[in-house]
Amino acid sequence: MTSSTIALIIAFALYLGFMVFIGLRNMKKNTSAGDFFLGGRELGPWMTALSAEASDMSGWLLMGLPGLAYLGGMKEAFWTAVGLAVGTYLSWLIVAKPLRKCTVAFGNSITIPEFLTNRFNDKKHLISSVMVIFNLLFFTIYVASGFVACAKLLNSVFGLPYHAGLVVGLVVILSYTIMGGYRAVCSTDFVQGTLMFIALMITGVVMLVVLGGPAAALEKVHAFSQRAMSGEFNSISEKMQEAFTRNQNFSIVSIVSAVVWGLGYFGMPHFIVRFMGIRSAGEIKLSRRIAIVWVIVALGVAVIVGSLGTVYLPQILNTSAAETVFSESIKLMFPAFVAGVFLCAILAAAMSTADSQLLVASSSFSQDLYKGLFKPNASDKEVLTVSRITVFVIAAIAFVISLDQSSSIFSLVSYAWAGFGSTIGPLILLALFWNGTTRNGAFAGLLVGAVTVILWHSLHGGIFDVYEILPGFMFCMMTAIIVSLLDKKVDSEILQKFDEYKAMKD
Repeated sequence: MTSSTIALIIAFALYLGFMVFIGLRNMKKNTSAGDFFLGGRELGPWMTALSAEASDMSGWLLMGLPGLAYLGGMKEAFWTAVGLAVGTYLSWLIVAKPLRKCTVAFGNSITIPEFLTNRFNDKKHLISSVMVIFNLLFFTIYVASGFVACAKLLNSVFGLPYHAGLVVGLVVILSYTIMGGYRAVCSTDFVQGTLMFIALMITGVVMLVVLGGPAAALEKVHAFSQRAMSGEFNSISEKMQEAFTRNQNFSIVSIVSAVVWGLGYFGMPHFIVRFMGIRSAGEIKLSRRIAIVWVIVALGVAVIVGSLGTVYLPQILNTSAAETVFSESIKLMFPAFVAGVFLCAILAAAMSTADSQLLVASSSFSQDLYKGLFKPNASDKEVLTVSRITVFVIAAIAFVISLDQSSSIFSLVSYAWAGFGSTIGPLILLALFWNGTTRNGAFAGLLVGAVTVILWHSLHGGIFDVYEILPGFMFCMMTAIIVSLLDKKVDSEILQKFDEYKAMKD
């Protein structure tokens, strides 16, 4: 074992040990379901902002997105980043403060399904039951993408077998999520979000300097793409050559499909739950400013790093290894220990999302399905136990999904993102801004949105090349509105509570 390898191992061991320590430190603070799932609504603006963005971006920010840009998809990566940045800002601007107030007004709800159940007075728990099922489905797929990112990173850095890397990621993430709950997840995400930001910034700047500055770097990238399309590089796979060619002919449909990623933010449970956990609605403005700066810089630099990787790295990565462009660049750029610290940013990206998703999915099952439907009198201790068991089960299923070494982080995230954005997003907007939305309307919209995503995803060609989140979001919204209008009577009790929520001060 070389000294460089030892230095990398030390860096990773210190980082992973610190994450588990945070989980242990927060374990005793969870005395109720509200503490475990929402941190008692006591988090400040800085932790809320950075934990929200770290949990949102996942391993695809440092692997999936740079890999997309590396594979000749500079335009696709750019427009996707634009959509995500706009979506992030609008979600903080439009949803954050109303959601914080509305969840308090309607039964002090601590989960999204519970909030929608209270908001629409769904005494039969139809909305929460169906939503929990979809949450478990899409979160499991999303968590699998995080495990894949961990495995690919450990394989790239240490040569660790892919499946062994999966086990390492699984054990660490489970440890601090099961022990520490929401506070541990937000604390680790704060650290991880900071590390991700610093690693991206330094890597991007070093690349630009080494390549002779922005103008010279872009010229070299353009020359490389022209040579790649001409078939000059025999080592470039046919699929990669097609990607470079597709980038030159990026269509309006492709631009729309990339930009509409932003719609997902209105319904991403592990993201919008951060709005519910902040200390007060009045602190959201500061959080929004911190968050949008982080997002714009992180997304922009991730696209630049992926694109510049084609000319910065001495070797050309094949299609399956393209998502390691960031990690390969760091290994080339820094001394072993420093590289190890920055490589932990990739691990941080994967872990910060997986832990949040596991927590939100388990809270949906234990709080909304187990206690809400099957055992209303369940104690907080019993709910916490069920939640921890659920975290383990979801992680185990995600682990099985991620066993396929050819899994694409970007593809897994894309499908799950569309699922959440098309089922929850429209209902959140209607719940917050239209008092005419009824339980039947919300339930119908939920079903139509989910079915649209699943069917659209399986079809290809023509109009079906549009990213499924757009038709799913539109059909969910339209169905909920139409069915609500057809309902003859809106619950008077809900109308009164809605007026009280609107009158609430920050």
